[in-house]
Amino acid sequence: MKINILAGGPEILLPELSSYRNDGIWIGVDRGVLTLIENDIQPAMAFGDFDSVTPGELLLIEEKVKELNRFKPEKDETDMELALNWALEQNPEKIRLFGATGGRLDHLFANIQLLVKPVLSKMHIPVEIIDKRNIIYIKPSGEYRIKHDKNLKYVSFFPITMEVKGLTLINFKYPLINHTVPIGSTLCISNELIHDYGTFSFTEGILMVVRSKD
Repeated sequence: MKINILAGGPEILLPELSSYRNDGIWIGVDRGVLTLIENDIQPAMAFGDFDSVTPGELLLIEEKVKELNRFKPEKDETDMELALNWALEQNPEKIRLFGATGGRLDHLFANIQLLVKPVLSKMHIPVEIIDKRNIIYIKPSGEYRIKHDKNLKYVSFFPITMEVKGLTLINFKYPLINHTVPIGSTLCISNELIHDYGTFSFTEGILMVVRSKD
């Protein structure tokens, strides 16, 4: 099972949702529930304080969604975190977060930080942020295969920990062998795969991977 979570980020940054329509169940977060309804995608559940919708829109959400989890605005977790916590408990094959970029930068940074949560908890559940031009995910130390995608030409790597040790990039335009990359470094920005597949590996640390197109 895959779980898709749609938050209330700017709709202009969303990928074509129809591409994912039948690939997993859908969870709406706050105003993202309305976006699902408008795209004829049935939310299985909804999470949020719903402070960004009108009373009329909330009535529509209550009519369309059977399982509505409503919270007070004053809480310790964001709406997205509450939805992600539930999704992780289901132990799915993959979790995708949509509507998590654009708009307020504090929301963006909070959503990126949520990607670290399953890695720190040693949960082997891939979680991705996907928008119209990017896919973002986080990996613990290990070796990973990565496929060339003409629609996502650029691959960038960012240390999440103080440093990432032993970073090796194979079949990349700018290869690395057993390199230590400290946090704050821009060494690994805008790399490109030069074959159908490549690998990245590292021995210590946590790494954020961003696949992008212009």
